[in-house]
Amino acid sequence: MRTRTVRRVGLSVAVAAALTSVAACGGSDDKGSDNRGGAAVKADPIAALRDVQKKTGGESSAKVEGTTQMGTTMSMKQSGTIDWTDGLTGTMEITYTGGTMADAMKQNGGTGTMQARYFKDGYAVNMGEAFAKQAGGKHWINYGYADLAKLAGASGEAMKQQMQNTTPDQGLKSLLASGDVKRVGQEDVRGVSATHYSGTVDVAALTAKNSELDADQLAQLKKQLSDVGITTEKIDIWVDKNDLLVKKTERGQMKTGELNSTVYYSDYGTKISVEKPSAGDTVDFTDLVKQQQGSGAGTN
Repeated sequence: MRTRTVRRVGLSVAVAAALTSVAACGGSDDKGSDNRGGAAVKADPIAALRDVQKKTGGESSAKVEGTTQMGTTMSMKQSGTIDWTDGLTGTMEITYTGGTMADAMKQNGGTGTMQARYFKDGYAVNMGEAFAKQAGGKHWINYGYADLAKLAGASGEAMKQQMQNTTPDQGLKSLLASGDVKRVGQEDVRGVSATHYSGTVDVAALTAKNSELDADQLAQLKKQLSDVGITTEKIDIWVDKNDLLVKKTERGQMKTGELNSTVYYSDYGTKISVEKPSAGDTVDFTDLVKQQQGSGAGTN
């Protein structure tokens, strides 16, 4: 019994960390665009991106679609809708296609696909039938941001801040803060003519600029970034004629391999409604942790 509990907790912790990176990403081409690139007429790329940041950041919601690879840990594809009006809300379907995350899910009897629902104060994940058989028939794990912050220290607080402040223009803010931006040219993005911009970002430095953590938490977070081997990342964005972000890619090198993310955004302003899973079908992440701690003296 102890082995099953430990496996459940280990997988649920991995899912919590993975879904942070998923929510920070998104994707699909903007259907309101035509074959002209609005930001392309601006000679100064910094000025152009400020307009894009203002327009994209002023939107409230969008459809998203993309793929993410984080070294040997995981590779995944995701799609759904997000609203960032007041914290992050929305629904995403995630499929783990490779890496240790996919292996762990298979070992626990999962299919590799799950649904995540994001709310202002946390998110819930449907872990599937195999998990439910080990969790009293409950399919969902509920993660509260406040609880994650308490349990994970600086990294949990950073997760909380990231999840509650996620908007599609985060990559734009990073590029603007770096000052390293160039206009590449006009390119086709899923049938839409878009202006391509590119730049390199010092990840650790930007964390320091944008973080609301105290000095000790910030030092711990910088160490964690250094531990995984990321020092810089290359960000590319594509913008339609309406100054709206339609595609974003991020590239960086981790100790476990390459960080590689591609995200598409579409249907800005789409209406989103998210319902919390029923309490009877949900187990709280903190309860799983307590079960693991309580079974520490048990036997397999």
